[in-house]
Amino acid sequence: MSRPLGPRGMVLYAFGVALALYFAWLLHDVLVVIYVSALFAVVLMPLVRAVMKLHIGRWHPGRGMAVFLILVLAVGSLTVFFVFALAPAFRDLRDFIRQLPQRGPEFFSRLQRLPLIRDIDLVSLQEKVESIAGNFASYVLKFASDWAGALARVIAGVVLTVYFILEGDEAYKWFLSLFPLERRLRLNQTLEQAANRMGRWLLGQGALMLILGVASTIVFVLLHIRYAYALGVIMGLFNIVPVAGALVSVTLVVIVAALDSWGRVAGVLIFYFIYVQVENTWLIPRIMRTQVNLAGVTILIALLIGSALAGVIGAMVAVPTAVLIAVILNEYAVHDDNLIEPPTLESKT
Repeated sequence: MSRPLGPRGMVLYAFGVALALYFAWLLHDVLVVIYVSALFAVVLMPLVRAVMKLHIGRWHPGRGMAVFLILVLAVGSLTVFFVFALAPAFRDLRDFIRQLPQRGPEFFSRLQRLPLIRDIDLVSLQEKVESIAGNFASYVLKFASDWAGALARVIAGVVLTVYFILEGDEAYKWFLSLFPLERRLRLNQTLEQAANRMGRWLLGQGALMLILGVASTIVFVLLHIRYAYALGVIMGLFNIVPVAGALVSVTLVVIVAALDSWGRVAGVLIFYFIYVQVENTWLIPRIMRTQVNLAGVTILIALLIGSALAGVIGAMVAVPTAVLIAVILNEYAVHDDNLIEPPTLESKT
């Protein structure tokens, strides 16, 4: 039985906690990368196990080979996407920036015809846009260091995720060894339950991404929107961040559609409005809630907190983090005891 801390022990304990919080704040960027990498390793483990079950004759891949095959498939898919889908868009964007001083007045005159925008000073807005286009190279150089830092964190996160997948079992056993033996079994069962639910989140979110990507591609092709296939893939990929990802991608599609006609913009907005209704009323209840068992308001709150703490990365890991917290709270904090006892026969009489 542990003895209560005396005054000196309380002071040392408070000093240790404050020192730990201070170092955590100094290293918060590194800790975020480590946490996100560990979380993605847990989420991706069902996919790794599925690849390990593949058989070619008597041969089947081990964990390392499964990770290698997944990385090759991911890098190959991204390379094909950038080369064949995004390359034409980048070429047109470069030409558009060159021609912006000539095409800008035409675009803003078309924008002036909209009733809600007639009162906006589009002349000054046009001058700012042309100024940004003229100084595009300086903006790229200005933010190059930030992009390089972000790319370095992404690469570090990918490497850490691979290491956690390959050697995560040893780290997990060491983590469990920090707890007393009588509490270790319960904690292990709780974390395994959380890992299973987070893996199901990836399956459910992947299904939503695929549905939105396919539906968007079909609609964009029918509407004759530029880069329909590339934008459809972007709609599906960005949907890995619930709600926010789809809003960002549909904004990009609206901008591209506005370069041609407002009728296509209306078509994109109508499609997205209908899809959101179908997703919220039919797809999410049948796919996501059955997979992760989280209420819609819980997902929205998790997205708000995650994006506020760590931006886009925080929004990506918000839902699996909410799943982890929900499982731990259900095991250790939530009690199913009835506060009000049902009436008995004697009380009725």
